[in-house]
Amino acid sequence: MELTITLPADTDPVAMLGPVERNLKIIREALGVAISARNGAVRLSGDDASVNQAAEVIHELAQAAKKRKPMGKVELLEHIHRLAARADDHPEGVPGRWATSDMAMDVYARGQRVSPKTVGQKRYIQAILEHDLVFCSGPAGTGKTYLAVAAAVSMLKRSTVRKLILARPAVEAGEKLGFLPGDMQAKVNPYLRPLLDALHDMMPFDQVQRFMHSDLIEVVPLAFMRGRTLNDAAIILDEAQNTTRSQMLMFLTRMGHGSKMIVTGDTSQVDLEIGTESGLIDAARRLGRVPGVGFVTLDRQDIVRHSLVERIVHAYGQDDPAG
Repeated sequence: MELTITLPADTDPVAMLGPVERNLKIIREALGVAISARNGAVRLSGDDASVNQAAEVIHELAQAAKKRKPMGKVELLEHIHRLAARADDHPEGVPGRWATSDMAMDVYARGQRVSPKTVGQKRYIQAILEHDLVFCSGPAGTGKTYLAVAAAVSMLKRSTVRKLILARPAVEAGEKLGFLPGDMQAKVNPYLRPLLDALHDMMPFDQVQRFMHSDLIEVVPLAFMRGRTLNDAAIILDEAQNTTRSQMLMFLTRMGHGSKMIVTGDTSQVDLEIGTESGLIDAARRLGRVPGVGFVTLDRQDIVRHSLVERIVHAYGQDDPAG
């Protein structure tokens, strides 16, 4: 379904659409519609239900702007939530096609959805929905990487993004592995294996291979990101506690238009040389109050691996938890 809505001539476009058309981006990501504003009109396309919901949201934005009471981000998201809840008859509904009422995310594996299981994990997914850049830190087993990959795969499936990029710093975890045999891919594969494991949970193996061959999915060492600008992509940096300040800056400045970045790590498991500050810790200090950046911290209550993992993390304390 396609629909064109003419913007009211007596309405301030910025008050209606938000700074840098922020409101359109929120609608696109929440309802899974294609949406753009040009020449005094908003154009929508997607499935009938989502386009109709988006059109109602645009109408409400126009009414709010006319009254000189433009909607903020939180108010807009709450309005979209109410629409989705009414449509699906779920009181706790979460908007349209991006997630179901339990915040489950559609992935490519047949009959499978990935859902946050704890309050902290739900807060994490909500942050991904609301921000273009999200930092998530927490101990082993809290689902930092797994949920980030699920969210990115869901965006790719719904064409919210055109490409999925998974990156990790190639830092040894307290062991000297020496010179590894094989070509470059064979050498870096051990570092990238956790990302591939999560990916294979959400897509059939042959589909992962096809998408990687066609460049829809990249799984790369962080060093390979230098010099690139990544538009319309979901970009995940895993094990970010093992980046340096300059590596983190390099990564964050790869973000292009229409992209979403998710940075995950555990600040208690830094494997950098002594005296080198973690780029994740540095970024949290520098960007903690920057508008548009989301920070989520998970804790022991969010651990969803084997029940022993929470007890192990607790036994080791915050000085040196197992990973």
